[in-house]
Amino acid sequence: MEMRLCGCEILVLGAFCIWTWLNVAYATLSPSGVNYEVVALMSIKDDLKDPRNVMDNWDLSSVDPCSWRMVTCNSDRSVLALGLPSQNLSGKLSPALGNLSNLQSITLQNNAISGTIMDAIGKLQKLQTLDLSGNLFSGQLPSSLGDLKNLNFLRLNNNSLTGTVPESLSEVGALTLVDVSYNNLSGPLPKLSARTFRIIGNPLLCGQNSANNCSNIYPEPLSFPPDGFTGQPSANKKSHHLAVALGTSLSAAFLIILVITLLLWWKYRKNQQIFFDVNEHYDPEVCLGHLRRYTFKELRAATDHFNAKNILGKGGYGIVYKATLNDGTTVAVKRLIDSNTFGGEIQFQTEVETISLAVHRNLLRLWGFCSTENERLLVYPFMPNGSVASRLKDNIQGRPVLDWLRRKSIALGTARGLLYLHEQCDPKIIHRDVKAANILLDEDFEAVVGDFGLAKLLDHRDSHVTTAVRGTVGHIAPEYLSTGQSSDKTDVFGFGILLLELITGQKALDFGRAANQKGIMLDWVKKLHLEGKLNLMVDKALQNEYDRVELQEMVQVALLCTQFSPGYRPKMSEVLRMLEGEGLVERWEASQSVETPRFQGLESIPQRYSDYIEETSLVAEAMELSGPR
Repeated sequence: MEMRLCGCEILVLGAFCIWTWLNVAYATLSPSGVNYEVVALMSIKDDLKDPRNVMDNWDLSSVDPCSWRMVTCNSDRSVLALGLPSQNLSGKLSPALGNLSNLQSITLQNNAISGTIMDAIGKLQKLQTLDLSGNLFSGQLPSSLGDLKNLNFLRLNNNSLTGTVPESLSEVGALTLVDVSYNNLSGPLPKLSARTFRIIGNPLLCGQNSANNCSNIYPEPLSFPPDGFTGQPSANKKSHHLAVALGTSLSAAFLIILVITLLLWWKYRKNQQIFFDVNEHYDPEVCLGHLRRYTFKELRAATDHFNAKNILGKGGYGIVYKATLNDGTTVAVKRLIDSNTFGGEIQFQTEVETISLAVHRNLLRLWGFCSTENERLLVYPFMPNGSVASRLKDNIQGRPVLDWLRRKSIALGTARGLLYLHEQCDPKIIHRDVKAANILLDEDFEAVVGDFGLAKLLDHRDSHVTTAVRGTVGHIAPEYLSTGQSSDKTDVFGFGILLLELITGQKALDFGRAANQKGIMLDWVKKLHLEGKLNLMVDKALQNEYDRVELQEMVQVALLCTQFSPGYRPKMSEVLRMLEGEGLVERWEASQSVETPRFQGLESIPQRYSDYIEETSLVAEAMELSGPR
């Protein structure tokens, strides 16, 4: 039925719209015109020391803080997320934080912020994620944490907190993860609803005389979902009490499990894109912990129905498309393969949330995801300069796009990104496919490590890291090929091969085919190094414009990283120091006096990497998963 409006009705409707807009725009203004959220954020800035000037565009004269760096807002211009992880911040955390009443996410991990966690934190009634881990906070945990009824993730690990875990936290029914490990906490522990409660590293809680189980206590329940899954905060508690009351009856327990299973199945069929810690009033425009959920329809339109013309790359994890969102933002959409092997919705989204917590300038930031019954997609920022592999052969007016200075910068940036994943990220993430095709370049040719965490995402059923071999032949560490067991030293091996790719300008897998040379890059480089012919391995495109001393140092670091025994390879923190000119001489001399040990269960070690590949039975699978990501 067609509806027509007369002139008066149009005027009334227009006035109503203007009035509504003004109410939204000035909802956070005081009578004097000052934005309360601006004042609160400026107080936070004033109490922190910001050596990187990441908050330099925070301005008290601004009416709208939504354009400020590290601040995320919703469509109503209310501040929803404050994220300043790994920014070398120090100083104190201002009590004014409690005035940001719409906050849903605070991520300040891996800084040097000190002082106490203020009581005002309990005023943030909408808060769902609080991550203050890896700082210098001291004093007792405020009991006001129990006022955060919507809190899902609480990470306070690796600080200097004392006292007890407040009993009030037991009243927070939405908790999924609580991590207070590596502090100085003591006293009795409250019974929390969290699926994971980490307390390891607190001597008074985990000492010899302690009765506490210091592994991940309170494991994830098999039957009861988190409260946010159903959108009914009290349902979990009621179900729990009912289960306790009837727990002595086997038949009653079976009936309860059956009913819950049917309810969950019905809920799943009703909404196959539900997010695991958002209630039924979820606003798709809201960023939860800086991670947005996209609809499949939205991403399909953004990629022009996954048009082959928009493909940026293909690999073992899926196909990457260039996409344009409704607001004009250009992004990269990775459409994962074998979507039915990822397990349940909650498991997939939990792993995605874990990956999103890794924030570093040299890591590709995950912006969001899409999860349906048959599809899994990840959304990343678009990297305008592609990958290192794609730019190694490019030149402008006869000169290489990646000159020696840029190649050294790429090596340093990649090392910093991997160091963060291995030694600073919680939980630690092993990449398992470090190579030039997975190192992306931003607009300034800064190295950005991509695809980290996806191997774990695909192999979620394993509690440890022994899985089917994923990676690219020529980059895979010998022990990973042999046993399927990876570690941070597996990534170190891949990084060593990456250094050789930067030096030679060639692919590790395809090397030697055109030149009729037997073997792959690593064997060839070792031979030239023994013969003292380093100049023969340098990319001809560089036209001899490189630093000879830096070349020798980079080759030595690469050879240290690619030793067959993982125990002899350096950690990424040591690799970075050696690339920066510290400790390489001593490490190299020590490596020359050590005999390479034998692998457990093997009679002897092949002398060449290519020989080792020929002996393993896992190469076929690994080759199938090779190719650019």
